[in-house]
Amino acid sequence: MGLNDPQWGKNNNGGPPDLEEILRRLNRKLAAMMGNKGGGPTGPGGSPSDPKSFGSSVGLIVIIVLLIWLGSGFYIVDASQRGVVLRFGKYVEATESGPHWHLPFPIESVEIVNLSQVRTVEVGYRDNVKNKMLQESVMLTDDENIIDIQFAVQYFLKDPAAYLFNNRDPDGNVRQAAESAMREVVGKSKMDFVLYEGREQVAAETAKRLQETLDLYHSGIMVSQVTMQNAQPPEQVQASFDDAVKAGQDRDRQNNEGQSYANDVVPRAKGAAARLMQEANGYKQSVIANAEGDASRFKQILAAYNKAPQVTRERMYIDMMQQILTSTSKVMVDQQKGNSLLYLPLDKLIQSTNPPVSSLPSVQSAAKPVADQTSNMSLEEKEAAALRAPDTSAFGRDRGPRP
Repeated sequence: MGLNDPQWGKNNNGGPPDLEEILRRLNRKLAAMMGNKGGGPTGPGGSPSDPKSFGSSVGLIVIIVLLIWLGSGFYIVDASQRGVVLRFGKYVEATESGPHWHLPFPIESVEIVNLSQVRTVEVGYRDNVKNKMLQESVMLTDDENIIDIQFAVQYFLKDPAAYLFNNRDPDGNVRQAAESAMREVVGKSKMDFVLYEGREQVAAETAKRLQETLDLYHSGIMVSQVTMQNAQPPEQVQASFDDAVKAGQDRDRQNNEGQSYANDVVPRAKGAAARLMQEANGYKQSVIANAEGDASRFKQILAAYNKAPQVTRERMYIDMMQQILTSTSKVMVDQQKGNSLLYLPLDKLIQSTNPPVSSLPSVQSAAKPVADQTSNMSLEEKEAAALRAPDTSAFGRDRGPRP
């Protein structure tokens, strides 16, 4: 009741109004609302004098309060949520999407859990990669190198009851389990594998081991993805590590160059060796075949010679002269009145380009002293000169000096 109420201060010598009067006025208003407007005897001050009327009004109030209390048990669950009903703090059931009702508080209560929400936990950093948590990020590899790793874990819920009752700090549990799984995977891997070619494999293996750990804890959490944010050596040895990386790259480059040179030289050397071997085998087969052919031909000639020596000698002589004369350019002129042969270099004259007609007498004059010199000799001197002079013809080699 406000201070400006007209009933304030009228009774009890200016003091507060009587509580009974206030209750009577409240009862009268309720009776008016229920349809008992002035419908009964009233006492002094306009209040009902029947005690039963007052009791009915109180019962009505109780009924209204009871209806309100029962109506507080209605709740609605969205499609992406699940409702977990607790009776005196104990799990009763999990409700699907739609409207539902439970016993009002304090008998039962409902926890609404969002299953589709993707939650993220950061390991090794907070909010930013530069804001590092060294206690979480520094790890030891299999080759005894220290590495600094920051990664994030994304997960959602698959069992709302297990999530509520088996996790006191869900994000903390996921962070600790993820750190343990990452340390196990990194501890079994080489440093270069974690930093370069194996980052995706390390993340996938970590997610697998993390899920196994969370299932062992009955956490009701499903791991969605493990993302590697950063992986590098500690800042204190970053410069030395860069030098080592450059040296390794130079080594790989030189190995590649040497391998490419070897791939170029070795096949060519093998090809040359194979070619030489084939040529040698071919020459071997040719020599053997020629030797066998010569031996066979000699045997055939020997058999023919034993049968007809004179005819075989004549035939061999004719064949040899045919072979010799077909490859020579010399022209021999026989003199009927002398025993010597006159040699003229007609081949050189033929090879010369358009010799002048005036040069022919000089050839004749060059050959004339030789003829004159031989014509003045006696018969015995000519025969002796013929015997001393080398005879290049096949006739001279086979038949000796002519008579």
